Amino acid sequence: MYNRAEAVDRNFVKFVQEQHFPEPRSNTGLAEAGLTAADYMDLFETQVMSRQMDLRARILKNQNECYYTIGSAGHEGNAVWGRVFRLTDMAFVHYRSCAFMIQRAKQIPGSTPLYDTMLSFVASSEDPIAGGRHKVFGSYPLMVPPQTSTIASHLPKAMGAALSIARAKDLGLDSSVMPSDAIVMCTFGDASINHSTAVGAVNSALWVSHQNVAMPLVLICEDNGIGISVPTPNQWLESQYAHRQGLHYITCDGLNLCDLYAKAREAETYARSQRKPVFLHTKTVRLLGHAGSDVESTYSTMAKIEATEFNDPLLHSARFIIENGLATSDQIIDIYKTIEAQVAAIGEYAKTRPKYLKREEVRESLTAVAHPRTSPAPPDSDSLRELLGADLDKPLHLAKLINMGLQETLHRYGGAVIFGEDVAQKGGVYNVTEGLYKKFGPRRVFNSPLDEQTILGTAIGFAHNGFLPLPEIQFLAYVHNAEDQIRGEAATLAFFSQGQFTNGMVIRIAGLPYQKGFGGHFHNDNSLAVFRDIPGVIVAVPSNGEDAVKMLRTCTEEAWERGRVVVFVEPIALYMTRDLNEANDKAWTSTYPREGKIKLGELGVWGESDELTIVTYGNGVFYSRQAAKELLDKHGLKTKIIDMRWMAPVDRDAVLTEIGDCPHVLIVDECRKTGSWSEWMCGAILENAVKVPKVRVVAADDCFIPLGKAAAAGLPSKEEIVMTALRLVNRV
Repeated sequence: MYNRAEAVDRNFVKFVQEQHFPEPRSNTGLAEAGLTAADYMDLFETQVMSRQMDLRARILKNQNECYYTIGSAGHEGNAVWGRVFRLTDMAFVHYRSCAFMIQRAKQIPGSTPLYDTMLSFVASSEDPIAGGRHKVFGSYPLMVPPQTSTIASHLPKAMGAALSIARAKDLGLDSSVMPSDAIVMCTFGDASINHSTAVGAVNSALWVSHQNVAMPLVLICEDNGIGISVPTPNQWLESQYAHRQGLHYITCDGLNLCDLYAKAREAETYARSQRKPVFLHTKTVRLLGHAGSDVESTYSTMAKIEATEFNDPLLHSARFIIENGLATSDQIIDIYKTIEAQVAAIGEYAKTRPKYLKREEVRESLTAVAHPRTSPAPPDSDSLRELLGADLDKPLHLAKLINMGLQETLHRYGGAVIFGEDVAQKGGVYNVTEGLYKKFGPRRVFNSPLDEQTILGTAIGFAHNGFLPLPEIQFLAYVHNAEDQIRGEAATLAFFSQGQFTNGMVIRIAGLPYQKGFGGHFHNDNSLAVFRDIPGVIVAVPSNGEDAVKMLRTCTEEAWERGRVVVFVEPIALYMTRDLNEANDKAWTSTYPREGKIKLGELGVWGESDELTIVTYGNGVFYSRQAAKELLDKHGLKTKIIDMRWMAPVDRDAVLTEIGDCPHVLIVDECRKTGSWSEWMCGAILENAVKVPKVRVVAADDCFIPLGKAAAAGLPSKEEIVMTALRLVNRV
């Protein structure tokens, strides 16, 4: 296999010596850009540092010391962004941003960006951002949250962070991270702009700005003309973004540092002064293939590869330096070789540094929080009465009690915000957020565009800037449009930053089945698997109003104090339920709990039995409670019911202790049996019970839910629970 890294390295020295350079694509000079000779040489030094880091990574990879060699070669012009934008301007960057990180670090005296990045390359546990868990560009001092995605899924949170700046100022939020004049920058490639997350984020930024709401966001597309092996169509980006209403479009030459600097300053000044979005289209090249394993000759000709390599941005910078008398050929080569030796020495030392080898070490950052916060004191009884009024003493259903719990949360946390589709004036599809907009105002309760990726991305961005977001996803099935915002973005942040960055939030989702006369599978989705297998995410499923309020208090504290990502699933079918066994018994209502929380993993338990235990959650608790009454009244069979409440994390030992020596365990799972919680529960009992009981499962069919009278046909029912319980204990 030919080594293009060696060719690019060798040719740079050869061509500089021969003063054989590519023709310039633009003619912007130092004076026009506002750069001094020293400024230019500093940027060139950063370009060389970035290039030598890429070359050394490939050497280390050949030694099996470097594990991820997607590089920045061809994109070294992004050093300019590190000089133009302030440290207080949060930066969400993609994986070709080595030069940017080096230059931005130069704003902090004494920083060691080469060594820090090299530790990431070799996956050392001393890597200051991710601890060797991934090769990411990120830094807490540089205000660069680590970014692992390759498909522009960071654009929605960049948009959300930009939106949050003015909101924090308006609310006088003490916990905000960015100053009121900050802007947000976000970089990505020309191929990833086609991803739905990117398209949606740009659309949402314009949707917000169109309403004269501040959106100080600089979107930087580093266009190298190809996505792995697929060329970007000629003039594609210009056709889509050059004339978008409300989007200030700027194009620049990514091979000319002066043009880059001038246009970046224009973008930065416009976004900061006008508080509107900018699209900075930077045309550059890609060198050394997509990643270490990519062989360009399989999809490109050698002539084309060599032509691209000759268009090397470092050669363009070297030509400019010589033409303008900033340095000689020999001085340029000396800079190049000196940095090469420096980077080589750093690489040799970095590869000797320790790595994580034990699973416990890897896991320890999963829910880490380097900057914990303290929640405000909860309101006392008098404050609650003033806030909530006469309803405080009235038995109410689940939806109303959640509404009151949200009022308490907004009252307690000045940075709490609620948003989603229809949550403001309308109060949500089920009126759960009714009245919140009127009571707390449009800056704290607001509608979003109909795009779940935008909703969740906005939450991540707001959390980055010191808010406590409580986004609402209108129905459980809708989250699948945007699940990567939870899985790939929100949930990974603490893990890949060792808790230096967190984005605590409580994602409220109306979900689960049994909804009558409405929706089919889109409004009766019965699967929690998408959340339960995301490491570190808290999944709460209250079955009744009192539990919901107490669990919400726990969830908001976990999100605020420890940066936890919480999914709060509210059973739609139980929202308005008042009666349990007979009309007007109001057994499924409760008064508002003035105090108290339900801690993570804490179970709910009803009844006592040494013969039968039912383990369930959500709607299953409701139908199991009905079944328990029939089992006792008609068959004399006592039943203990365990309400899981928390689907993640599960306190396995607590569940097994509560089951104890009971010889019969019935698991009632309203979600589809395959891949669901009931499978885990069976395994936990089989593996860990001191005395393994006889177990049966009543779960939903592995089928989508239809519309109409058959909507509950494949779901656990009171009758099925009763019959299965009787068979389990050999009563029939």
